[in-house]
Amino acid sequence: MAQVVILGAGVMGTAFSTPLADNGHQVNLVGTHLDSDIIEEIHEARTHPRLRVRVPDQVQPYPYDRLAEAMQGAELVILGVNSLGVDWAAQRLSAVLPPDVPVLFLTKGLAGAEQSLHILPHVLREQLPEALRNRVQLAAIGGPSIAGELATRRHTCVVVSGSDKPLLDKLVGLLRTPYYHVWTNTDLLGVETCVALKNIYALAVGLAIGLLEKEGIAVNGAAMHNTAAAIFAQGLVETAYLVEQMGGRQQSVLTLPGAGDLYVTCQGGRNSRMGRLLGLGVPYSAAKRTHMPDDTIEGAELALAIGPTVADMIGAGKLAAPRLPLLQTMIKIVCADAPVDIPWDAFFVGI
Repeated sequence: MAQVVILGAGVMGTAFSTPLADNGHQVNLVGTHLDSDIIEEIHEARTHPRLRVRVPDQVQPYPYDRLAEAMQGAELVILGVNSLGVDWAAQRLSAVLPPDVPVLFLTKGLAGAEQSLHILPHVLREQLPEALRNRVQLAAIGGPSIAGELATRRHTCVVVSGSDKPLLDKLVGLLRTPYYHVWTNTDLLGVETCVALKNIYALAVGLAIGLLEKEGIAVNGAAMHNTAAAIFAQGLVETAYLVEQMGGRQQSVLTLPGAGDLYVTCQGGRNSRMGRLLGLGVPYSAAKRTHMPDDTIEGAELALAIGPTVADMIGAGKLAAPRLPLLQTMIKIVCADAPVDIPWDAFFVGI
């Protein structure tokens, strides 16, 4: 039995406690400063208000100001904050994380700085104290995993990725259950690039929902599956290009972190809801302000986080603009409230 701390009590952080608890581990679930109501409800009723399932008895809820207490005896820290919370998490962990305790990322995203894109595990590492930065082991989960399904023990397949194979093998032993299927993958750059980009390309696929609603179903009942599928395929093509530029492996694009995670993210959720609004013709700023003010739309947050850097990298010749027409379109839609104008004739360059 291991002592595990999950930082972040959102749906995925909490759902991730299910296979851990089923394997007999003791889990301390620590909310962020935004999770106070969630932590209180779990403490009082043993249910998560958004997952609407019972939280296992081995999971003990803690508010963020008791992180140091929750960390006592920890053998693994799991980061379940959203992409905007990595800086906050780094600050909190800097004071309490022992150098021999690995950090496993559920958080997905990319950061842009100085004409370079960076995966979030590396962003966190750079914000830790130097003595800790040089010793802490980082790993990440990638693959199609809807929190509500994991929390109800539906079959789920993922990879755990990092540079230390013995650590990955240990993590598989901690996590694998009859329903949570885990493989190792040493392509951390490729996996993290895939699972970040899936959000913005799922946002793009969601445009088809709004476009269909605006145009209406055809007289013969035809929808827009062709439209959505082509956007999906272009998203994978661009993901493959960016993975290559980041130094990752193409196999990650074709398997669970790439195609698998993009597929499941397109099935619903916040990216799809925002995509529908954009497809209906609502500018992003108005859609966010009016319809989804309290939601973190990871695809849009990614566009905002890397948009200027992508433009700079294209201008400097570090990225080829013709290889990224859909990414550039989504960045304009989110960052500049541009109307939806899918650049069909620019798709599938060189294919």
